[in-house]
Order: sequence, then C-alpha cells, then structure tokens
Amino acid sequence: MKTVRLGTRMGLLLSVAGLLGSTAAAFASDVNIYSYRQEFLLRPILEKFTSETGVKVNVVYAKKGMLQRLEKEGENTLADVVITADIARLKALSDANLLGAVDSAVLKSNIPVQYRDSENRWFGLTLRSRIIAYAKDRVKPGEIKRYEDLADPKWKGRICVRSGSHIYNRALVASMIAAHGEAKAETWAKGVVANFARKPQGNDRAQAKAVYQGVCDIAIMNTYYFAKMALNEKKPEQQKWAAALTLMYPNQDDRGAHINISGAAVVRYAKHRADAIRLVEFMSGNIAQELYASKNYEFPVKKGVTRSDLVKSWGEFKADALGLSEIARLSPAAQKVVDRAGWK
Repeated sequence: MKTVRLGTRMGLLLSVAGLLGSTAAAFASDVNIYSYRQEFLLRPILEKFTSETGVKVNVVYAKKGMLQRLEKEGENTLADVVITADIARLKALSDANLLGAVDSAVLKSNIPVQYRDSENRWFGLTLRSRIIAYAKDRVKPGEIKRYEDLADPKWKGRICVRSGSHIYNRALVASMIAAHGEAKAETWAKGVVANFARKPQGNDRAQAKAVYQGVCDIAIMNTYYFAKMALNEKKPEQQKWAAALTLMYPNQDDRGAHINISGAAVVRYAKHRADAIRLVEFMSGNIAQELYASKNYEFPVKKGVTRSDLVKSWGEFKADALGLSEIARLSPAAQKVVDRAGWK
C-alpha cells in the first residue's frame, strides 16, 4: 500500500481504497475520510484545517466502491467522514443508512437549504453548473438559450457529450424530469441523442476537444472543466480547446441553469464524531470555500464568498433553485429515461 506524508500534523494520506485494517492503530485518534474527490483538491483545505485545529486527518481516496466498503465494514469502519463529487452518491449512502444526522447551526447558516439534506445527513460544499459550450465560429450567440433547444433538429450531427448514465448527465436529466415530467424529458433526451455527432465517449474535456477539432459544434460540460482548460499551463493544448468555445448558462429566462454539488457527510458509525463535525463545518466556512473557489474554480456554496477571477468574468447567472434532494430522488427515473433514449 502506497503512502504519502503531508507533514507531521496531517498524518497519513493513502492513495488507494482498501487495506485499512493494517493501519487501524495509526488512525485510532485521527479524523478519517473516505473520499471520491481527488487528493490535490483536498490537500490544501485539510492542511489548513490541521494547522487551525491541531486535529490530524487521514484520507483514503477511491474511484468507486465506497458504499460497498462501508456496508461491509459496518460498525467496525474507521471512516468518520465521506466526501463525494455529486449528489447521487451522497443519496445512495444515505439510503443505505450509512450516514449520521448532524444538527449543526454552523452548517445550517453556511449552506442554503436546497444544498443540504432535509434530515441533516449530507451537506453540499461546492456548486457547479452543467452548462452548454459551443464553437465560437460555428454557432451564433443566442441560437441556443435553453437545455430544451438541444433537441431541435437543426443541431443534428452537431452535439458531443459523455454518456447519459454518467452521474453529471443523469442529474441533468433528473432536472428535466422535475421541470417537465418524465414523458417530456424522454422526448427531449431522444431529440438530443438524434443530434449526436458521435457516440458518447470520454469526459467533459474530451467534448471540448471534439468541438475544437470540428467533430461537433456543441458540448455539454461542467463549469470548472472550462476553467481548468483555460488555465492549464502544463497542457497548453487545452487552452486552445477552451479558447475555441463560448460558454453559456442555459434557461436564464425561466428556471435557471442546472446545479449539482460536491458534498460531505459524517458516517453513522464515526468514532471521532465531534471532530468529524468540526471538519465538515470548517469545509463550509470562508477559508475552505475560498480555497475551493481558487483551486478548482467551483462556486462556493456559502453566500458572500468570492469566486475566482476567471469564473467571475463569465458574469452572474440564475441558478435553478430545485433542491438537490429532488434531483437525487429522480435519479432512478432519469436512468430509465437515458436507457430508453439510447444515450449510451
């Protein structure tokens, strides 16, 4: 098992999920996190938390299998906090009764009600919008105003997007069900599929690259990917992909642009519950929110925290006020819509 030390006050940072049994003694008095979020995103925030509180933090990073692991470990788990990059996984953990309710005045104050669980089991930490990006030289401003416009036959052979089963697109489809009902959402999804330039493949950045290469003219992507490409000095070719695109927030004249979250929760069987709550509260506060905004170009969940300069340059926008609990509730129906529409 590979380990990386972040400093004497941070404890151990584990790069793979699993094999925690051999490190139980080392983790006995620390706050332990199971995380789907990448190490480089959390490192500065957790280092700051440790320097502010003296509480050591250990992190196990995983790409999948968190729910199954927690179910298997049960009361013997070492995890105190879970962190995910989307609402669907938080809801799945909640439905499996793996999360503990947290009654925190700090979290209620920092996090708007639509971005936290009504039973206080999970809490949004950052926001991102699922936006539409289009080729500057092949699509005119104003030709697309709403997600609904993507089903217009005029865009046949011109749209690139990743799999509809991916959590980001499934959440978008869930928002369409909330807005229009399942039948109309399915009609929309079938219209979008009919307009694909190619079979869904790759991640959000791959869609931007495809627009740059002329494979398609329109892409659906999360906001922070655009920022990461635009500022990517290590891979300057990605700066060219971003420069070829105009991004727009859809549905500004009605319900607003679709929003998803990254979030955290305290594990039901947390051994260090007080410090776990303290950590989640810290991640919802000004210091952590500013780091999220500057390091990953996400929107702070806490009102009043400044966005990064690049994100601010995109202008203000209207966000869909739909509660994330509703997005999570409709996720199974959204998957059925995706399957029936052939968005694979």
